[in-house]
Amino acid sequence: MDFLGIAALIAAIAFAVLVIFLGKVLNNLSDVLSKTGDTIGKLPDQLDEISKETGTILHNTNETILDLNEKIKTLNPIFGMVEDAGTASRKVSSSLVDLTESMRKQTNAAAKMTDNKDLRGLYGLAAFVYFLNQKKKEYNAATQNP
Repeated sequence: MDFLGIAALIAAIAFAVLVIFLGKVLNNLSDVLSKTGDTIGKLPDQLDEISKETGTILHNTNETILDLNEKIKTLNPIFGMVEDAGTASRKVSSSLVDLTESMRKQTNAAAKMTDNKDLRGLYGLAAFVYFLNQKKKEYNAATQNP
């Protein structure tokens, strides 16, 4: 055998190995495509099932939203009453603050007047006499009603 025959033999062996390798690859590719076809065949049924479940979920969601809207409608008057009560209490608090501020100013003015006229002792004596008079009335009432 000459070199040309040996080269042809090596080329033939290489081609045979290549054909065997490509045969295995094509066989595996055929299996993959077959399984892909099976999966794609099952897909419409699965999508139908998913779309039915999605429809059920959307229906339940709509019912929940309607129920929630009804409950909110029943709560709206309560929130209105709470707001009215808050407004009224704020107005009362504001009035009390104004009254307290007015009384504080009057008390400060009276304190300045007593300081200016040195009437503290006289006012203290009058308060003490009033206190004693009240205690005497309480004592007399208690001793007369045993």
